[in-house]
Amino acid sequence: MGQTIETIIADKRPRRRVQGIAAALLPYEENGTIAVEAFQQHLVATRESGLLNAVNMDTGYVNYLTRDEKRDVLRWTRAALGPDVPFVAGAFIEHETGDDTALYRREMDAIASAGGVPIIFQTARLHGKSSAEKARVYQEASRDHPQVLAFELSPRFAPSGEMFEDEMFKRLLDIPAIVGMKHSSLDRMLELERLRVRDRHRPEFRIYTGNDLGIDMIEYGSDYLLGLATFAPEKFAERDRFWEAGDPAYYPLSDALQYLGNIAFREPLPAYKASAAMFLQLTGRIPSARTHVENPKRPRWEGEMLADCALRLQLELKPWPRPPYR
Repeated sequence: MGQTIETIIADKRPRRRVQGIAAALLPYEENGTIAVEAFQQHLVATRESGLLNAVNMDTGYVNYLTRDEKRDVLRWTRAALGPDVPFVAGAFIEHETGDDTALYRREMDAIASAGGVPIIFQTARLHGKSSAEKARVYQEASRDHPQVLAFELSPRFAPSGEMFEDEMFKRLLDIPAIVGMKHSSLDRMLELERLRVRDRHRPEFRIYTGNDLGIDMIEYGSDYLLGLATFAPEKFAERDRFWEAGDPAYYPLSDALQYLGNIAFREPLPAYKASAAMFLQLTGRIPSARTHVENPKRPRWEGEMLADCALRLQLELKPWPRPPYR
């Protein structure tokens, strides 16, 4: 890749309009049931802030949900957002049995039927396959879908993830239905290289950074699909407006959001969902800090650090329930 500091700085793209997507946390009641009302209210608040929602992502415990639960999430999302409001949803097949392409198509068709845009999660069953074989699965799975996203996920987040070979990335760029990709390597240099190849090969293709430890990747041409954005979607939307306007208020707000990201996205990385639940409870958006029973937990003192993050973002600490968003 061989980029110098000078070339990296030259790659900055000020006043660019950014497309932001928040990967929604699936909240739980104290009794362990899904907090459907809180989930729907948070989706509406995210949409009203100016961000798109993504559901059935790793932030929404897609790797733990049953098929029926994933369908429920799609149904709840459509009911909350109303007709014709776009959203993204994960097509996750890791624990299913059968042909990979057929399984992806089943999940993607269900998402499309609910009016969502599918994003293809990686599966460990394709690890070790050639780029041509992987691309063939993505090509066939995407057939007849007007818009599809792909997902490149570091195995630090989940064992089903992998970093694509350069050839595989280029093959994805050649699939017309795939209009963008979430890139979650946590590696700035690799993401910059993805952007460089994208700009040369298919400039309209969107790279959505998944780097919660480098949210300023929007400055270099990435859009974003972040679990961190579900903590405070209105603050992410405000930051994006500042960047587009060239307002220097962008910098302190971005720093405060990154401070939150550095705390929440420490090892073990999957426990960031426990941080999200604590933060959203502290700010009065969900009824409890419970997570899916199988998700890694955070220590109780986490709340003290997250309360400081909220104060830096000028967010009020308040109890649930909040007034309905609509």
